[in-house]
Amino acid sequence: MDALSQFIQLTRPQASLDLRCLFQGPFSIPHDPEPNGQVLFHLVLSGSCLVDTGGRTLTLREGDFILFPRGEAHTIHDPGAVDPSTRKPRTSHDGMLPLRQTGRGSADVDLLCGRFVHEHGSTTLLVRTLPDPLHVSLSDSASYPALQALIALMRDEAETRAPGALAIVTSLSQALLTMALRVYGQQENASPGTLTLLSDARLGPSVQAMLSAPERAWTIDTLADLAAMSRATYARHFRARADMTVWDFLTRVRMTLACDALIHTRLSAGEIGARVGYQSEAAFGKAFKQQLGMTPARYRRATG
Repeated sequence: MDALSQFIQLTRPQASLDLRCLFQGPFSIPHDPEPNGQVLFHLVLSGSCLVDTGGRTLTLREGDFILFPRGEAHTIHDPGAVDPSTRKPRTSHDGMLPLRQTGRGSADVDLLCGRFVHEHGSTTLLVRTLPDPLHVSLSDSASYPALQALIALMRDEAETRAPGALAIVTSLSQALLTMALRVYGQQENASPGTLTLLSDARLGPSVQAMLSAPERAWTIDTLADLAAMSRATYARHFRARADMTVWDFLTRVRMTLACDALIHTRLSAGEIGARVGYQSEAAFGKAFKQQLGMTPARYRRATG
């Protein structure tokens, strides 16, 4: 299994669709900050719009995908809005999803909006290392023909609303997230982070090895051999691509697995620590508290 697939499997994001937006004429839709663990996204099925967030304005066109990993507040509006208060959206239901609309004619922009929900522990590896927002112009990707087919299927299912349509579109949202993460990681100007690390061909074998067997007593020498690099070159290249050290990455992988085990099994903290690569319960507890801000026992109580 490749590194990105392992990574998605490890973090297990759960897609949930919120609503479909059909906007015609001027509109301005503010979004408040989301709580922790709620990763909001918008997919432009057709048309174009602007997103104001964090002092920046981004242009979204058909096939664009934007993700807010830390739930940042933002406003979506039309390119020419001068007085956005002149037209308020009306809300109804299209038989599959809540529907938000402005205007009465054919829509200038068609948006599919939803979120990916993570358990707190699993966000430590994925969400904290992603840019916020993560904006991907999928139309610029070499995979765009496949993406076009995926987006067209999502649009068709949303429009026909046949039995099972919501389940299909929700599942396709999961596939869309994976494709968007892949496209972003492969961009030449992508910021250093987990996605660029997972897309690095030279580092790939060593990253896959850590994801597959995080419990092993890995050394820089062993990992460098897997990447066919010297120890110093490997450590330097890893940090440049990941924006973290090898040990920071391995620790996050181990903590993600530990959080999952604390929530979904009845194993003791000592047993879980041993399974994810720690020689003693004390060492595991110290590392866990450094990453999560609480002891394993408290985490289990808080999420149980």
